[in-house]
Amino acid sequence: MSSEALHVTKVYRNLLRAVKKHIGNEENKRHFREYVTEEFRKKSISTDLSSNQHRIKLAQDYTFLLNSDLLFSYNIAVDRSDEMRRILGKSAASVGLQLPEVYQP
Repeated sequence: MSSEALHVTKVYRNLLRAVKKHIGNEENKRHFREYVTEEFRKKSISTDLSSNQHRIKLAQDYTFLLNSDLLFSYNIAVDRSDEMRRILGKSAASVGLQLPEVYQP
């Protein structure tokens, strides 16, 4: 494998890990992972090297944003309601409280 192919593989793995960790693996969020996989498997129509480098740079930037929670703090890209319930539950538990269950018909 060339060093370029190894670099692309590393970027792809890091992005998939970030998606799995921060977005989740649930069935209703599967389209994020499928989109990433589809984009990395897609062959570029042009063999323009700068175009491929630009796509790799975008993947690295998105991975960075996912890992630094910047996308979540501005409510971009994903629904955070489950994550917020978990965080609030932990905060309440740390002071000996328990959040009530919310009624949903």
